[in-house]
Amino acid sequence: MTETPLTGPSAPAGLPRTKPATSPVAEAAKSGGVATEGRLALLDVLRGAAILGTLMTNVWIFTGPGSEWGVLQSGGTGGTGFGSLPAATESVFRLLADGKFLSMLTILFGVGLAIQYNSAAKRGQPWPGRYRWRALFLFAEGTLHFVLVFAWDVLMGYAVTALVVAHVLTRSERTQQRVMWWAAGLHLALMGLLTVALAAAPDDGKDKGTADAVSPQVVDLYAEGSYLEQISFRLENTIALRVEPILSFGLLVFLFLLGVRLLRAGAFGADATGRRIRSRMLAWGLGLGIPLTVLTAIGGEAYFLVSRYCAAPLVAIGYIGLIGAALDRARRPGPLTIGLANVGRTALSGYVLQNVLCVVASYGIGLGLAARLGGTAHPWWVMGLWAAVCLVLMAGSTVWLRHFSTGPLESVQKWVLRR
Repeated sequence: MTETPLTGPSAPAGLPRTKPATSPVAEAAKSGGVATEGRLALLDVLRGAAILGTLMTNVWIFTGPGSEWGVLQSGGTGGTGFGSLPAATESVFRLLADGKFLSMLTILFGVGLAIQYNSAAKRGQPWPGRYRWRALFLFAEGTLHFVLVFAWDVLMGYAVTALVVAHVLTRSERTQQRVMWWAAGLHLALMGLLTVALAAAPDDGKDKGTADAVSPQVVDLYAEGSYLEQISFRLENTIALRVEPILSFGLLVFLFLLGVRLLRAGAFGADATGRRIRSRMLAWGLGLGIPLTVLTAIGGEAYFLVSRYCAAPLVAIGYIGLIGAALDRARRPGPLTIGLANVGRTALSGYVLQNVLCVVASYGIGLGLAARLGGTAHPWWVMGLWAAVCLVLMAGSTVWLRHFSTGPLESVQKWVLRR
């Protein structure tokens, strides 16, 4: 198979395979028009949850004052406290998602890379070999996505990390483990130093999370500016808008290699080994991640980096175990399982489409809802937008996969790489 790591890969020899006759996940994918034989079907559901979960964070960027740039100036990914029902609802919504599903998606990307490596080894093909072209094409896709749609694109960072980790996989198991833990250590050290600096920085007196903390020119750009003006703004501020994958590169390498190790251990299989590993992931991930998330929320904005880039990966591990445990206990697939599995099969297309839909709904070049509903309807309309986009993606992917085997962007990628 020639799948991208953002699509559902096939299971290599020697790994547990999901049985469509007994697995609710496999039955869900089959009922959505998707072939599941030879697939680790749980990965489709996890990937779909990760795609829709990242939107739980990104939707606040699209709808906030100053949008993509405003999040840098206002700290707009944190929440607004618990002083009222709307504020408490928004804060909980953000805390459930911020960084958690992005970390989950990163782990799953590492899983996809490991499957590509196993597939090449099984066929006797050199490694990284042709995978370099796949990663470079993903970087090109991410660049277009960054310029034309969304400044906080993840594909560019994933492509660079994939090239690095692909070479690490050619080394010994011991070397891979060393790289994995060195990357984690360097990342934690960097986050610690930056957190100390943020805690020691003087308060600028601005009201975080509001339009007052964002340049009026930037607010007007997304509320009233033209599409070409927004593209030009992204290009002029590329370095600042690309800061996240640079700061979190160590975390990306760690999570990629963690995904490799989880796959090799059988964490996504439908057998007893997979269920045992997932139960441990659930207990340790949520057991450590949730208390740390709560502590950083109490600590305030100075601990934002610890929350998003240290606690969130732990919670993501717990989320994988939680979703796996829920599916293990499901007697039959429901609409949610079917929808998530199909979004997972069309993950690359879904990721781009959800951002396009939010641009059209929120910015002045589209419906302009961010400016029109940012007052009394906040935060309810934002969560409603997220739910509406999720429904569109789940329904759209289900219909699409009844007629095609892969998503539209996945098909374009395959067509280009074959040439």
